Amino acid sequence: MGRAIESDLSAFSRAAIALEGRLRACRNVVTLGVRPNFEDYPPESAELIRRADKIYYPSSFYAALLDAAGKKLFPSCHTYQYSQDKIKQSALFNLLRIPHPRTRVFYGRRQKARILQYFKFPFVAKVARGSALGRGVFLIRNTQELENYCRLDGPAYIQTYLASKRDIRVVVMGDQVVHAYWRQAAPDDFRTNLGVGGSISLDPAPPQALALAEYTARKCRWDDVGIDILPSNGQFYVLEANMKYGKQGFRYAGIDYIAMVEQMIETGKI
Repeated sequence: MGRAIESDLSAFSRAAIALEGRLRACRNVVTLGVRPNFEDYPPESAELIRRADKIYYPSSFYAALLDAAGKKLFPSCHTYQYSQDKIKQSALFNLLRIPHPRTRVFYGRRQKARILQYFKFPFVAKVARGSALGRGVFLIRNTQELENYCRLDGPAYIQTYLASKRDIRVVVMGDQVVHAYWRQAAPDDFRTNLGVGGSISLDPAPPQALALAEYTARKCRWDDVGIDILPSNGQFYVLEANMKYGKQGFRYAGIDYIAMVEQMIETGKI
């Protein structure tokens, strides 16, 4: 058994090690999968993880464990900590003074009853945790819509509505912007998400938007993220960060995402 393990380790000695399947198609990455218990990994896989200098896409569960063990990770543990949690993201934006639509969180029935003391119709209400692809995002225009939203489980996440029919998705990997594109809302919707009928435009993104995305990723210590930037009245605002961004924008632009990542791994950019 020992010789077999050493043989496997030698064969994969020059390959990057990943747990989640995002890089499964990369030729220079060995993807081991995410096991619910570390002891479920075959001995050779467990030893690859122990010996690896860096682990790619370790999953939200293993990110904290491997970070505690001193492993280099991509994405960073900080990136995982803020994935699909709008409440934590907004708090961090406010702490770091990153331009962000005015946002407030209301917990429980008594706090939710005071929403209209802080916001006037229309405003945006979102499912604060776990939502993606534009689902769980609502434009609240009257008391009935507010009452319907407040019946949902969890805290109320309320945000000033900045009217716009398009925003900018900026993808940052490592410490650089690798792609940016406009997302345009469907005629009958205010959401720009592709999952709810939005479309892509490859009009050049303003340099100020790219700079704001890079600044936000650096200050928040996120190294693999799609940051949504909204232009409004001559200002640029960070709406939210998406750590599980889709690849449609890359395909639309003719960018080979896998080849790009392979090259970034080879050159040490990620």
